[in-house]
Amino acid sequence: MAEETQTPLDLAGCVGLAALSTAAGGRAVVNVRGSWTEPVNLFVLVAMPPGSRKSAVFRAMTAPLHSAEKALADRIGPQITEAEVARRLAADVAEKAARAASGARGEAAPEAVAEAQSAALAVEGIKVPVLPRLVADDITPETAASLLTEQGGRLAVLSAEGGIFATLAGRYSGTPNLDLFLKGHAGDALIVDRRGRTERVDSAALTMGLAVQPEIIADIASMPGFRGKGLLGRILYSLPKSNVGYRRIDSPPVPEPVMARYDANLQQLTIGMHDWEDPARLVLSAEADQIFTEHRRRTETRLRPDSGDLGHITDWAGKFDGAVMRLAGLIHLAAHVDDGWRRPISADTVNAAIALGEYFTAHALATFDAMGADSDVDAARTVHAWLERTRTARFTIREAFTALSRSRFRKVAELEAPLDLLEQLGWIRREPPPPRSGPGRKPSPAYRVHPELAGRDIA
Repeated sequence: MAEETQTPLDLAGCVGLAALSTAAGGRAVVNVRGSWTEPVNLFVLVAMPPGSRKSAVFRAMTAPLHSAEKALADRIGPQITEAEVARRLAADVAEKAARAASGARGEAAPEAVAEAQSAALAVEGIKVPVLPRLVADDITPETAASLLTEQGGRLAVLSAEGGIFATLAGRYSGTPNLDLFLKGHAGDALIVDRRGRTERVDSAALTMGLAVQPEIIADIASMPGFRGKGLLGRILYSLPKSNVGYRRIDSPPVPEPVMARYDANLQQLTIGMHDWEDPARLVLSAEADQIFTEHRRRTETRLRPDSGDLGHITDWAGKFDGAVMRLAGLIHLAAHVDDGWRRPISADTVNAAIALGEYFTAHALATFDAMGADSDVDAARTVHAWLERTRTARFTIREAFTALSRSRFRKVAELEAPLDLLEQLGWIRREPPPPRSGPGRKPSPAYRVHPELAGRDIA
């Protein structure tokens, strides 16, 4: 698909993962160890500029899901008709029984009331199946919650746009509503009050697959509650490099047998797992378990706040190992469409999931960097840009504050961390403090700037 559309592999790969998550999400979990289980639903976001053919790839990769949805609807259609007719007939009987009970007198009254109650219960006992719905697009959280409960606890929000974020931030209601997406990713219980009754899903499974424009990344970072409540930490990000301007004009189409096999396998997995009420429990082989244990040891050291490369994005990195297991579960089911639940997840599959996890980790670091997730790095960039622009060879903290106070810093103390970081990276060097003599305010600390940054000849 990437070759046909001349798009980065990342796009079709990520949408393919979202499609797999739609097929199996809510119907399978990975038993990692002990009580630790991971559902196999994902939140995936790909950011690419306009004109990158996102929509074409999205349509092609998700088309089997829509075909499966139609096949499920055709299969259940007669059952819906049968149940609706039975319910109407039962309602007529209940209505007649209720009229008879209301007019009954004497010894006949208790029996008539009992018959009316029995008839009413018979009506309630006839459940009309709902039409299967796998995929939604731009949908409000309230509607999504109702759909998810109707669909047995699972739903996918798939879109080649990012409008869902504005909706979650309160575009229509004025109030952010992230509850469904937080619970739907974690597999938590969801309680929905609607139509005069309460419905409960013990383990909600929501999939999200979006292809958005890069500016959406900056937008969601500023949306209230998105990071603080943990939504941003649940997303697998992909920021592929655009190849616009370097694409082949005569690229070959996807071979028909390849497309047919993809379509058939994804539909088979979707339809085959649709009616599972208890999720399939996938387990790791002994070798796979050992590989994953070693991976977790490495991850733990990367979370250290003083030396780990993931220490500043622990809200995302804390879910990294769980995401690897979700990926392993999906790869496993894709490889064994017929009987994946009967086989243990292999070592090769876990290694593949770890490789994908490292890909998403690199892109998460870039994404949170773009969001300004590390405020010290963001502030250091501001100072670095000022030095590069002004070609300053030497400056004091007070001079830097005066130059940057309007654009970035409100207090002199806010410059300490970014200046320390720039010094660690070798861009600046703090001068020894001059000898103090006499009263008065002590001189502002001064820094020398690396000749390359100051525009001076190093020699």
